[in-house]
Order: sequence, then structure tokens, then C-alpha cells
Amino acid sequence: MIRSILFDLDETLFDHRGAVAHGVTRWTESVAPGHALLPETPSLWRELEDKHLPAWHSGECSFEEQRRRRLREFCVRLGLPVPPDLDEAFARFLAHYETAWAAFPDAVPVLDALDDSGRGLTLGVLTNGVPLQQEAKLRRLGLLDRLDPVLTPDALGGRFKPDPECYLRAAAKLGLRPDEVLLVGDNLELDAVGPTHVGMHGVWLDRHATGRPVPAPVVTVTSLSELPGVIDGLTS
Repeated sequence: MIRSILFDLDETLFDHRGAVAHGVTRWTESVAPGHALLPETPSLWRELEDKHLPAWHSGECSFEEQRRRRLREFCVRLGLPVPPDLDEAFARFLAHYETAWAAFPDAVPVLDALDDSGRGLTLGVLTNGVPLQQEAKLRRLGLLDRLDPVLTPDALGGRFKPDPECYLRAAAKLGLRPDEVLLVGDNLELDAVGPTHVGMHGVWLDRHATGRPVPAPVVTVTSLSELPGVIDGLTS
């Protein structure tokens, strides 16, 4: 029986990509108005996120240092002067990013449906982000009081998805067996395949309907609105 659902946050409940596009475009405009590569800056920023975040996850550098590395390479790739104070420059990007924080349209309705299902499910978040920022996002979206616990690596002994210990510790925090927990998120490996290796249920949110094949027993949905039906199928 599924007793808890853990949601990934960025690109699952929270439109991180949309906020990044706004933030990095505004930041670049502020330092290089009319830059020829301005339309390409959101995809470049996402590429550099994927490149530099693993260094923090592995313990090679701090969270702040991976931000500095990311912004430094971003400027170099665009031919912009590297700011002398990378932390201050990143803070200006964050100010723009935060003005565009928004939930996906299917986020609140699925929480309503799950709350009304009568199953008594515990609804929480399992994210690789830092607690201060992730909780701030949920608070802004009006979701913080609806999702408890909010599990970050800080709460799990520094373990990040897809480390199997991350999922095991998350289940332990809930006081549940792994097979009583379902994790849903946009990253196939981190949010769907990884948890199944320890006995959790994994649901991949394929918002762009790519049709990418997934290994059993992972379930694919293209909208969070499908989640109640998935749970019914798993418990029938």
C-alpha cells in the first residue's frame, strides 16, 4: 500500500525552467544590452547547471562555489567580462529569477485531488536543492504548508538523488518502508528509476511527451493530473 508521495520540486511542481529563462535574460540584458546571443542564454544556463552542480553533489566544492563557476563560464562563453564579485553578480541574477517563480498549472489541482482521495497520504518533497531556497519557493507558491516533510540533502546526511541511501533515508524519515513510498519527478534517473532500485515506486513526469522508453516498473505520466489514476492502479 502506498502511504506517502514525495514530489521532486524543480520542473515537477515548480517551473524552474521558466524562471531561469526570465532571470538569465534580464541579467544578461542588464550587463550587455542587445547581446547577439541573448535568445540562447536560457539554454546555455541550463547546460552549465548540469555541468557544475555535480561538483557540489560530489563534495568537490561548496554550493556557492559551483554558482561562481557557473557564472564565470557563462560570461566567458558569451564574451562578457567576468564580474569581480561573482557572488554579488549571482545575487542580481537571483533577484530576477525570483520575480518569475510560479507553480505549474497542474500542481495545486493534484494536491487537492490527493487530499480529497480519502487515502490519508503523506505528501512531501524530495529535492536535491538547498533547504532555504527550496522552502522559499514552496512558501511563495503557497504550497509549504501542504507538503511535509521537505527533504533535502541537508536532512539526509548529505545524500543526493540518485544515491540509494538518499531514498532509504527519505523513507526512514517518513517512518515507512520504501515500498510504501512513491516518488514522482521530471528526471527519469533521479526521480523514477533510482527509487525503484531500493523498492520505492517511481513515476516519471514526461511533460514534453517525448515517448522515451522507461524500464519496468517505472510508470510514465505527462501531467500530474494523471497521478491519482496511477495510484489507483498500483493499489487495485
